[in-house]
Amino acid sequence: MPQSLSQIIVHVVFSTKDRTPWLDEEIRPEVFAYLTTLIKQNGHVPIMIGGHKDHVHLLFGLSRTQSVADLLEDIKVASSKWLKTKGSSRAQFSWQRGYGAFGVSYSLVDRAIAYIANQDSHHDGESFKDEFRRLMQENGIDIDERYVWD
Repeated sequence: MPQSLSQIIVHVVFSTKDRTPWLDEEIRPEVFAYLTTLIKQNGHVPIMIGGHKDHVHLLFGLSRTQSVADLLEDIKVASSKWLKTKGSSRAQFSWQRGYGAFGVSYSLVDRAIAYIANQDSHHDGESFKDEFRRLMQENGIDIDERYVWD
């Protein structure tokens, strides 16, 4: 077959360093728009970007030419630099080093979009740590608490 085809939908979750609430309601739309741009610039297809005051969710179609790890390194570096220019109160901004990533079945994309769109209501009663633990468990990913949080 001379053509390579793929359809891999990825949901990535990561937090700000130490889960500091850097992403207030004022800056969040700009952050999500910038992350969308970075995902596109890296050749991937953004589907839904969202989050809460201390973390983000990225739902995107994975390019055949770049790994999730390389994409995350690129967008974390670029978005950290960009956020640091958004006022002296954000001069110390950084993302956590790690992330959680898992595949999403094409038939469940609408459900993932709705989940990401409703982050504010999800976090009325659930912390990021609890959400992260639950998402990893639901997706069969074992975590070692000693190495997950920074």
